[in-house]
Amino acid sequence: MAEDLQGDETTASTKNDGMGKRLDAAGWGLFFIWVGAALLLDLSRGVGLLGVAVIILLGQAARMYFALALEWFWIVVGLIFLVGGFWELYQVEVDLAPILLIVAGAALLISLFIRRKSSAE
Repeated sequence: MAEDLQGDETTASTKNDGMGKRLDAAGWGLFFIWVGAALLLDLSRGVGLLGVAVIILLGQAARMYFALALEWFWIVVGLIFLVGGFWELYQVEVDLAPILLIVAGAALLISLFIRRKSSAE
């Protein structure tokens, strides 16, 4: 009986790996099509960045729909592209790069304290 359960887990894991690879391939395909279309149509940089953000975030939504593990790195990257796209569209006067660097540094420092607290328990 335990062997049957282990076999089912292995089959489910293999299916999840296959679905994850297919979603990744679809995401990369959409990315290249979008970038090519954006360049061909001479779309603004902001629209291009927003399109990339949508592709990345929809990929993570698909992973959630298919009960696959979310990839937090790609969620953060998608959000950065989203912010960058709106930043370009609204032509904000302040440069985005220094703000992103400050936020990244602050996040690293905060994660240091969070890890220390959880490892102390």
